[in-house]
Amino acid sequence: MKYRRFGRTDWQVSEVGYGMWGMAGWTASDDAQSAKSLDLAVENGVNFFDTAWGYGEGHSEELLGELVKRHPSKKLYTASKIPPKNFQWPAKPEYAFEDSYPTEHIMEYTHKTLKNLGLEQIDLMQFHTWDDVWSGREEWQRAIEDLKTSGKVAAMGISMNRWEPENGIKALKTGLLDAVQVIYNIFDQAPVDNLFPLCNELDIATIARVPFDEGTLTGTMTKETTFPEGDWRGTYFVPENLISSVEHADALRPLIPEGMTMAEMALRFILMNDNVATTIPGMRKQRNVLANTATSDGKLLSNELYEELKKHRWDRVPTSWSQ
Repeated sequence: MKYRRFGRTDWQVSEVGYGMWGMAGWTASDDAQSAKSLDLAVENGVNFFDTAWGYGEGHSEELLGELVKRHPSKKLYTASKIPPKNFQWPAKPEYAFEDSYPTEHIMEYTHKTLKNLGLEQIDLMQFHTWDDVWSGREEWQRAIEDLKTSGKVAAMGISMNRWEPENGIKALKTGLLDAVQVIYNIFDQAPVDNLFPLCNELDIATIARVPFDEGTLTGTMTKETTFPEGDWRGTYFVPENLISSVEHADALRPLIPEGMTMAEMALRFILMNDNVATTIPGMRKQRNVLANTATSDGKLLSNELYEELKKHRWDRVPTSWSQ
């Protein structure tokens, strides 16, 4: 496993981290399987784990807390997210700040997260949604200072809305945020335009989430793919999105090097970008842990392939189903 500097925090985090949404809130989530996968990830060098209260109303956080307890001799970086008070994802400009992140709500859910984790301090706490219309509000800025001063939070960040990689830049410019989580993959390359250069300038760590475009870039989905009742992906991959996503993924197949999967190519594309501190694929099963962590071997894609993949950038805008 290779490690990268996590912005101004100076943490050395695994360039392949662990996204824990799949640990709770998805169909087929299984705690025993999750624990085995998490332990295997630690054995393979993963030390950055990203969860949220919204993943199973704290259940995913509890699983992370148990993981930390099982590995007391290793420094595992814990990251979670405060849900908006109105529990609406993503944030929209018309949502009032008071309905999203009032001070008492920030404090309440930070305490809930710490209780779920069984820790006195979390390494990184993030706002799970964001809209830059809130950036000038002093309440969240003071709340961050209070959480850091009290030692409950070591670093603070925001998780940006899907397909809005610049809706948060004003907040980053306040100097109060240490990290930003944004969708970045072969299709979603927009963060390279303005977000990544600003983060580099301000020494803000970047977390690349959704490396497989919610599954499309694993190469395993077809236009006939369906999801079990209650699975979030069923509401995201509506026919309009599923068909278009599969067609975009199919266009990549001729580029996959011999002996490599589309998923491996997708992760290696992200790791080619030095602006990324870590990427956080979901890894519910042990085979996924082994495959994903194996990409952190220092081997780069050829420049020719990298440039070809850049041509598959797919700029999208939020819709009623994009969530």
